[in-house]
This record gives sequence, C-alpha cells and structure tokens, in this order.
Amino acid sequence: MNRILKAGVAALGLAIISTGALAADWAPPGPIKMMIAFRAGGGADTQARLIAEALEAQMGWKFIPEQVTGKGGVNLLATMKDQPNDGTVIGIVVTESVGYNLAAANAGITPADFIGISTTAGFQMGIVSLSSKGWTTFADVVAAAKGGQEIRFGVMSPKLADLAYLLGKAQGVDFNIVSVKGGKAVMNGVNAGDLDIGFMAGIQAKGVAAGDLVNLASGLSTPLNQTPDAPTLADLGVSFNSDGYFVFVGPAGIPADARDALAQAIAGVVSDETTKAGGIIKKAFGGSATITGDALTTLMANDYSDAGALMDAAGE
Repeated sequence: MNRILKAGVAALGLAIISTGALAADWAPPGPIKMMIAFRAGGGADTQARLIAEALEAQMGWKFIPEQVTGKGGVNLLATMKDQPNDGTVIGIVVTESVGYNLAAANAGITPADFIGISTTAGFQMGIVSLSSKGWTTFADVVAAAKGGQEIRFGVMSPKLADLAYLLGKAQGVDFNIVSVKGGKAVMNGVNAGDLDIGFMAGIQAKGVAAGDLVNLASGLSTPLNQTPDAPTLADLGVSFNSDGYFVFVGPAGIPADARDALAQAIAGVVSDETTKAGGIIKKAFGGSATITGDALTTLMANDYSDAGALMDAAGE
C-alpha cells in the first residue's frame, strides 16, 4: 500500500504537468451528474457537495448531485455501469465499494466496468473507546475480555466485521460484533455506552483531541496521524487492514482528456485547504490524499482481488 500511494502521488504530479492543456481544452457536453453513495447530510455527502460547489465556481461546470445509497456503494456502481461515459456522470464511493463490497455482492460487475478518476482523502480508521472506560491500550481490552467482560465491537461494514473477527481470533478472545449503519452510528453507540469499542474512520478526531475518546489501535497498515503510538492490526496479529479512500469513479470508457480534466480539477480543490472542501477534508482526515491514473487503477483492482483472501480467512 505504501508503494502504491507513493506511485499515486507521483502519477498525480505528472498528470498535472502533462495534461494541463488537455484539461483546459475539455469541457463537459452538459451538466455533470454527481452520484453520492452516502446519506444526505453526512460528512461524506457534505464533502462531495462542497467539491461540486467549488468546481462550479472555478470551472463553470454545472453539477447535479444525486443520492444513490445502499449496499456499501454497490447500488451506485450498478446504477452507474450503463450511464453515459462522456464525463457527464461521476460518482463518489469508497475504495471498499469497488473492492470488498463489489466482490461480496457478486453482482456481475467488476472494477473493469468503471474508471477511477481521483481519490480525495484517506481514512484515519481507528479502534476507539471512551476514555472513561480506563482502557489506554488494546491490550487492556483483551485483558477485560479474557477476564469475562463482554466486549461489544461496533462495525459499519462487512469488511470491518471480518477484521474484527480476525482480530479477536488473533488475540484469543470472542468479540460481540455489532453491525450498525455508518461511522456516526458507531461513535454514537460508543458515546452512549451501547458499544464498548468500534471502528471509526476519522470522525473520532475531535473526541480524541478533547480526551473523551481514545484510539486503542490503528485499523490501517500504518500508524494513525493523531495517535502514532497505537498498534496497527499487523502488530496485533492480523495480516489484513482497512486502508481505504474516498474516490470518484465514472463508467468505463471515459475519454482520457475528460478523465484527466476531472481528476486535475477534483485534486486541485481537495488539496487547497482554503476551499470549503479542502478545509473539511483537512479537519476530518488530516488532509487530502489524491491518487489518479494507473496507480488508482491498480489500487482498485488490488482491493477487489484481495477481498477474496480476507473473506476466506474470516470464514475459517
């Protein structure tokens, strides 16, 4: 993953240099339908709408946001598959949508049916609890579980449920894995005492900074920015992780000049912290992470192919 991310950053730099003229020459032949795989009013929906607002102001393009939610982004992908591929239909999902969720759905579509345009931000996925529980490390949670305490572990996707199961297996404990809808529901459950720990993908940052929440572990292949001393899943005996990004995709076959123009414009907005979109991404995720071109194609394909290995491991 580190190699792919570095390659993606390099690819983005090359794209900005080499496709500037193409991007300047391309204009959408009509309004751009922006499909959004997240519930209205949430953080991801707000991010998408602020990006559209900035692009309308900077580029003069017209956007029509449209909610297409359900099945972890798979409903959006199924709807998008046969839409026009002239750059007038794009959608924001997460890389997990085009990876694990698409593989699990067995819906007859694959990442090859779509083209990656640009990521916007990576997740800061932590395993979080209330500070008031007195746990300061994940080892404290494991000790509580081995002492007979039921640990209710909140997750918001099947992939995270698999990771929670494998984490318990690696640590020799059985978690009560509770599936809820969205990261906010996980945080609300933890804050209310209905959940003991849970995966949160950046939404916990304010609570951690205030001392109300604690990141007990990183769900990523790398340490968390806010809590770099928290162990990763690999440190805890799990060879998989929840690395992922928000990503704009379109139907396969979008012309290169359209893809490059869209990617350059989106990456420019989210990387500029003076824009509302860039500001919210900085606040929620620590800054933008833009991967485009061949590196993004590789990332999406790898996420899809790796999903089977995770499912197999969780099924043993």
